[in-house]
Amino acid sequence: METKEGNGGFEEYFDWRGQKADPKKHGGMRAASLACVVEVLENMVFLSNATNFVAYFTKTMHYTISEAANMVTNFIGTSFLLTIFGGYIGDSFFTRFRTFVVFCVIELLGIILLTVQAHDTRLQPALQEKPSSSQAAVLFSGLYAIATGVGGIKAALPAHGADQSDHSNQRSISSFFNWFFFSLCVGGLLSSTIMIWIEENRGWNSSFKISAVVLGVALCIFIAGFPIYRFKRPGGSPITRIFKVFVSASRNRKVSSGLEQIDDGVGERSHKKFRFLDKALFDDTISGVQVKETRTFLGLLPIFASTIMMNCCLAQLQTFSVEQGSIMDRKLNNFQIPTQSLTVFPLIVMLASIPLFEHAAGSFKNKNHSIFDPLKRIGLGLALASASMAVAAVVEFKRREAAENGNTLSVFWLGWQYLLLGVSDMLTLEGMLEFFYSEAPDSMKSICTALSWCSTSMGYFLSSLLVSIINSITGRLGREWLGGHNLNHDRLDLFYTILCILNFLNMLNYIYWAKKY
Repeated sequence: METKEGNGGFEEYFDWRGQKADPKKHGGMRAASLACVVEVLENMVFLSNATNFVAYFTKTMHYTISEAANMVTNFIGTSFLLTIFGGYIGDSFFTRFRTFVVFCVIELLGIILLTVQAHDTRLQPALQEKPSSSQAAVLFSGLYAIATGVGGIKAALPAHGADQSDHSNQRSISSFFNWFFFSLCVGGLLSSTIMIWIEENRGWNSSFKISAVVLGVALCIFIAGFPIYRFKRPGGSPITRIFKVFVSASRNRKVSSGLEQIDDGVGERSHKKFRFLDKALFDDTISGVQVKETRTFLGLLPIFASTIMMNCCLAQLQTFSVEQGSIMDRKLNNFQIPTQSLTVFPLIVMLASIPLFEHAAGSFKNKNHSIFDPLKRIGLGLALASASMAVAAVVEFKRREAAENGNTLSVFWLGWQYLLLGVSDMLTLEGMLEFFYSEAPDSMKSICTALSWCSTSMGYFLSSLLVSIINSITGRLGREWLGGHNLNHDRLDLFYTILCILNFLNMLNYIYWAKKY
């Protein structure tokens, strides 16, 4: 199979010998399915560790709850932010296969380091003491080795899997991302059930051991597919090319004639979006393909920016929603439900809906059904995020009202916000992965796919920023809404209301850019 490459010609996929890939032997759904299997294991490891870290930081390393919460938030945010770095490496220097292997080894080494620390009391602080400099150095080295590894894996794995699909058939690419997200949800389900049970009944030491073994198995499975994969050669730094286009366009910004005589080299030029970039073509070192590559990438950024607010809402499920659940009635007969396991409900709904969605999309593959368009799915996801925050505000108001009357609301009331945000995440993230990969220049598939995960990172950081801003403003007015140690005395319901309004305004902004795109 051949695809149009960033150099203006057609670059073939190649096999493990460096020869032209045979479509009958290399790539296809068999090779793509390995990426889905690996994602199940990798996401289970990542999410179980993210959940496990709070207990480990507080009980073993003796950090305060607020310090531990910030450390976990920063870890998750950094992990997703580093997907841009991983995508850059995968597009510029390594194949996506090699990028995955390198970053998976880095993550594995980080988990092994934390496993050693969890078992060696010399690497842990004494009772009721904070970690020493060397102990903290071991902790943060392991922690951010994991974050670096996650960043590279999240960028390389979906792009590598999609590379195995038939690029002459958009339905094939869409199908891959549907099943990739299904695999991501299976990993999340295993993390929210089996791994949560292990952590609560066997301790985090066992969790670290299992994580190391599972990630090692995932790496072996991925490498086992080496003979049947097809690969794309890295095309050099896209960031450098984009920078050169901007510099040339800026240098020639005052030139107003003669552009129509310049051949752009690709047989097309946009006269609607970013026309100023065409002035870079006055520079003989800039090709029309480089200008088109820059224009395409810039066109994706407003869509990317419009999804950050949704991920800010999503961040609440791992912060305030967990705190809500901890003071609600979690009993089901004689069983106490872990608050983190509330994610099981939306995960089950998503796991059931993805095959139905795939069947429906396949039934209409020869018809023009725009509801399956990635931009439409993202928009629907943003709408559900607003609805979830409205529901969350009402539930929190009712919970506080019940607490004031000496009653305790059932934790199952939180199921609505978990369900709505879970489905919102499915539609938005799945839509972003497919949209950014399909629309990206061939030389920027990894880095553009990484924008989906980077949006998650920005959402987590934005959540922390909004909490600080709101506490600062409300503190000056009398009392901080989110500054206490007891949710019954805070105004989380008003914070959720603000998130609902902000996300609704953001949805209108998204609709504008989606229509313009």
